[in-house]
Amino acid sequence: MTRQSVAHRPQGMNECIDHCLRCHAVCLETISYCLAKGGKHADSHHIALLSTCEDICATSADAMLRGAAVHNVICGACAEVCRQCATACEEMTGDAEMKRCAEFCQRCADSCTVMAKH
Repeated sequence: MTRQSVAHRPQGMNECIDHCLRCHAVCLETISYCLAKGGKHADSHHIALLSTCEDICATSADAMLRGAAVHNVICGACAEVCRQCATACEEMTGDAEMKRCAEFCQRCADSCTVMAKH
């Protein structure tokens, strides 16, 4: 394992790290929002998906920051979880917070898909 500084990592990886960290934060915020809102927002399956998404985003960012050779595997898993989370959030139409979460999740999924190929 080799540690890489920001300047020594490919720009695409730096962007992916940023997307993962932002998605992690947005999912955490969205969990709080959903629990406070209640109803379908607080459904245990939805909260579990948001929690898994925020966890895998943090793990993916950590792997890239460490320069771990397995980052592509983790990014692939992250992309899939983020896609599922984006879809679940999009299904809650008419809710600006859920739309925001879906957008961040989709952006992260797209970025991680590219990183998974490297």
